[in-house]
Amino acid sequence: MKLRILGCSGGIGGGAQTTAMLLDNDILIDAGTGVGNLSVEEMTKIDHVFVTHAHLDHVAFIPFLVDTVGSLRTKPLTVHAIQATLTVLQKHLFNWHLWPDFTKIPDADFPYMRYEALLPGQAVALNGRKIIPLPANHTVPAVGYQLDSGHASLVFTGDTTTHDAFWPIVNKISNLKYLIIESAFCNEKRAIAIRSKHLCPSLLMEELEKLEGEAEILISHLKPGEADITMNEIRQCLARFHPRRLENNQSLEF
Repeated sequence: MKLRILGCSGGIGGGAQTTAMLLDNDILIDAGTGVGNLSVEEMTKIDHVFVTHAHLDHVAFIPFLVDTVGSLRTKPLTVHAIQATLTVLQKHLFNWHLWPDFTKIPDADFPYMRYEALLPGQAVALNGRKIIPLPANHTVPAVGYQLDSGHASLVFTGDTTTHDAFWPIVNKISNLKYLIIESAFCNEKRAIAIRSKHLCPSLLMEELEKLEGEAEILISHLKPGEADITMNEIRQCLARFHPRRLENNQSLEF
C-alpha cells in the first residue's frame, strides 16, 4: 500500500492544504482542499472516500470531486463514515441547498455517489487491504483509521485530543509502522486545544507515553502560522520518539 499526502495542514495559504490522503490510486482518506492537487484523470480513479469526521477541512472537496468526475465514472463514488458523520453530510451538505444531493443524480437508481456506514472496529476489506475505524475524541463524532496492507499498518488519528480508549487498540497492532497524529496548536494555546479537542505538544507528549510499541511518528494538522513553533516544541519534549513533520506530496509505503 502507498499513501500519498495531498494535504495535512490545519489551514490553508502558502502552499498549505487541509487533510486529504490518497491510498494507492483509488481511496481517499478525508477530502480536504488537498484533493484539488489531483488531475481529473486521478480523481476519476477514486472509488472510495473514508471520512474521519464532518468538519469542513476534511470534507470540503467531496462535493467538487463528485461534481467533477461523477459523469465520467461507471459506478458511484462510495463515501464511508460512521452514521453520525453521514447524517451531517446528508442534512447539511448534500441537501439541495448548499449542494445538490448526488445520491439522487442522475437518479436514485444510478447515482454518482452513495453512502456506506462504518462501525468502529469493523474492518472494510478492499482488494486485500483492510481499513479499520479507530476511536477518536473530538468536538463532533469522529474516528481515526488503521490502514493494514497485511505486511504493515499505518494509523491515522484524525482530529482528536487525549483519548484513553485509542491506545489499547493501537498497542495490539503487531505490524504498526507509521503513526500519523495531530498537534493543531502550540503549547501557548493549550487551553484552546483542550476546548476544541485537539492536541498541543504537551498533550501529545502525555498521549505518546501510552504507546507501548515502536512506530515512526509523523505530525499532522499543524496551523500554518505557527507550524515551526509547534514542531520545535514537539522535537524538544518528544526527542526520544524522533517525530517528523508530515509534508505535502510525501509518500509512505507499508
